[in-house]
Amino acid sequence: MLRYIGGSESEGHFALINEACSMFAHTNPLHLDVFQSVARFEAEVVAMTADLLGSKEKASGAQVCGNMTSGGTESILLAVKTSRDYMKMKKGITSPEMIIAESAHSAYDKAAQYFNIKLRRVPVNKEFQADVKAIRQHINRNTILIVGSAPGYPHGIIDPIEELGKLAYSYGICFHVDLCLGGFVLPFASKLGYPITSFDFTVMGVTSISVDVHKYGLAPKGTSVVLYRNHDIRKHQFVAVTEWSGGLYVSPTIAGSRPGGLIAGAWAAMMSLGQAGYLENTRKIMEVSKMIQKGIKEIPELFIIGKPDMTIVAFGSAVLDIFEVNDIISSKGWHLNALQRPNSIHICVTLQHVPVVDTFLQDLRDAVQTVKENPGPISGGLAPIYGAAGSMPDRGMVQELLVNYMDGTC
Repeated sequence: MLRYIGGSESEGHFALINEACSMFAHTNPLHLDVFQSVARFEAEVVAMTADLLGSKEKASGAQVCGNMTSGGTESILLAVKTSRDYMKMKKGITSPEMIIAESAHSAYDKAAQYFNIKLRRVPVNKEFQADVKAIRQHINRNTILIVGSAPGYPHGIIDPIEELGKLAYSYGICFHVDLCLGGFVLPFASKLGYPITSFDFTVMGVTSISVDVHKYGLAPKGTSVVLYRNHDIRKHQFVAVTEWSGGLYVSPTIAGSRPGGLIAGAWAAMMSLGQAGYLENTRKIMEVSKMIQKGIKEIPELFIIGKPDMTIVAFGSAVLDIFEVNDIISSKGWHLNALQRPNSIHICVTLQHVPVVDTFLQDLRDAVQTVKENPGPISGGLAPIYGAAGSMPDRGMVQELLVNYMDGTC
């Protein structure tokens, strides 16, 4: 499991959010009249997040608004559903299509299946960004939505958000920015002087944004935010049922009942860290990200994919099997993600990496050297869970694995 906080400060932070979650574990924001404190927590989390993402600098007359969700996937699903219904009202589109780059998250594929939307996925450009020209060529009378990522999950590269915003605005279609990873880093990286291009509601044409509080926001797992430029768009997110014999039913998210404890935990995390805390965290992880990039560049067998903008660094090799390198480094306790097109792996830098960055780079150098000296499949990497010839492990083995995973030995 990827943890976004580490070091001596993590114990106190976890204790705080666990206390908040337990205090409000019985609450359910579906019943706003009963659990008014949780409704206030959600409103304040949304407001604080919107403030980070340009709500104060937005165009006159706009009013950024939104809801908390269970994670980035639900935030994306809601943004897509809302865009579909908004464009049906605005343009009468009944055969909706959306256009995404091949680097965009798989949640858009899920949304397309759930909401009966035709998905057009286009290749990235040579910089591994969404290709604005290619996206423009796919826009037609049924297009409801285009998507940009800041950054994209595979390579940590920010799409040309301003260009995509102008494109969406010129065609009168929706434009969603996926800030699930970057929402609690990019605003602070920009303040620290890093050359971060525009990515939020200050960009003309952006109609919705998704941002995960449970990633770099250091909130409990199961907390994200979906934001809209104004209420006229957001109202299409809601489901309202008036003819049910059970009475009026109104729900803003995919879930009906929601865990109020998680909302309280997210509020506690944001209030305790504050902008100063997030700024300091961003300083640390951005510095480590640059150190890792420098270290990888010094390994001649490896190359970095594109120009990472944030804390995800993807790299591959033209002379080695990068997945064998991943097997070796995984056996040393590092957890990197395998990618394709091109074959590569990436590290997502968190506060856990700050004190051990030198160890990681040394282990990476050693793994590369091991693969270089032993071409072909290498033993000693990740052991398969299944037995010989794909046989299933018995129940006792599964129970043992569960215990090992819980205590961290696997």
